[in-house]
Amino acid sequence: MAKSTTFVCTACGASSSKWSGRCEACGEWNTIIEEKPLSVGPASKSLGGKRGRTIPLSDLSTRETPPPRTCSGIDELDRVLGGGLVDASAILVGGDPGIGKSTLLLQGAAKFAMAGLKTIYISGEEASAQVRMRAQRLGLAEAPVRLATETSLRDILTTLEAEKPDLVVIDSIQTMWADNVDSAPGSVSQVRAAAHELTTFAKRHGTSVILVGHVTKEGQIAGPRVVEHMVDTVLYFEGERGHQFRILRAVKNRFGPADEIGVFEMTGRGLSEVTNPSALFLSERGTPSPGSVVFAGIEGTRPVLVELQALVAPSPHSQPRRAVVGWDGSRLAMILAVLEARCGIPFAGLDVYLNVAGGMKISEPAADLAVAAALLSAREDAALPAETVVFGEISLSGALRPAPQTENRLKEAQKLGFTAAIAPAGGKSGTDAGMKITRATDLTGFVGEVFGAG
Repeated sequence: MAKSTTFVCTACGASSSKWSGRCEACGEWNTIIEEKPLSVGPASKSLGGKRGRTIPLSDLSTRETPPPRTCSGIDELDRVLGGGLVDASAILVGGDPGIGKSTLLLQGAAKFAMAGLKTIYISGEEASAQVRMRAQRLGLAEAPVRLATETSLRDILTTLEAEKPDLVVIDSIQTMWADNVDSAPGSVSQVRAAAHELTTFAKRHGTSVILVGHVTKEGQIAGPRVVEHMVDTVLYFEGERGHQFRILRAVKNRFGPADEIGVFEMTGRGLSEVTNPSALFLSERGTPSPGSVVFAGIEGTRPVLVELQALVAPSPHSQPRRAVVGWDGSRLAMILAVLEARCGIPFAGLDVYLNVAGGMKISEPAADLAVAAALLSAREDAALPAETVVFGEISLSGALRPAPQTENRLKEAQKLGFTAAIAPAGGKSGTDAGMKITRATDLTGFVGEVFGAG
């Protein structure tokens, strides 16, 4: 009897026997594709009476030495990896087209090769001549990196078994083709099979593997989400085309902290490290103007200061516009609702625009108070005092909650010349880190203290 065709969701990996426009498991639209069934050999149909081997067990008190790491010398890359490259690790790097993924990994591969690792760079998207041209432009033509152009997974694995490298870069996982899977390159089945084979090779041979992944229009890595579960580390390379800043963010890391970031600047000779991101993000900030507020945030383990810009203007339309760049749009709607319900400050009939300067993306709730301050500053056409930073979380009741790592935020602000801060009450009192601290318990008190209204 012929086997039935399976339909798989590319977002969550759920399977069903029929196609539908919306996945019943995750609710995503237009993510279900057809997947032909894999052939199952007689030995795989049932375990039968054959017994497996006994697995050795250990207790939680067992002491193991930390995994050895190799540093590339690119401090921002090593920081995001958790302190360097771990042997036998599988790393997935995603990012928008043209954002600089190949440039970053070619620079990283060259540095690791010069640090003593036997490195192979395999491209499935570019010819070898194109990769060499990029290496010459970056000044890496003499780096001891072995180069190949291939998409056949079987040939790649055979070559890697013969060469026994320490590090392999695969650019990209969507171009790899496994001849034992009956589907086109880039499909769910092909991506899953290629990721599984390469990850298994990394663990079995002690080779570190870096996989480049394409992203969808929503910014997620294309292919089944199971690939992100297979690998040890998932990195996203972010940035806006109009800005020279690039941010490498760890969203998963089994060998280090998640949400750690590394900041780079795109130059004519490739990506250069930014050792002080706060100074770079605030470098073009001039005289304080209405709607401009500096937020003291935390990204991973490092404090980062960025400028939030807001514009509030009368709307010519019956439905006012809400536009957000670099922040969560639904959280902006929540802040506007709290300002109107708890403070009596309406934004009806007003267009609201919010932007995080420098192409940075902020996700932590501690930015709530800075956003509210920027909105009020733009609405009242009153600039906040100079050299002041703002941070704090706003609840639906209008209360202000203290942000974690307050001391680190204030120290970073003081290092950049800021002398005052506006923060929620709680935690330390009086003067922190040699700065003048204005503290408020709720949003109404904050509005009255800073803008003389409430």
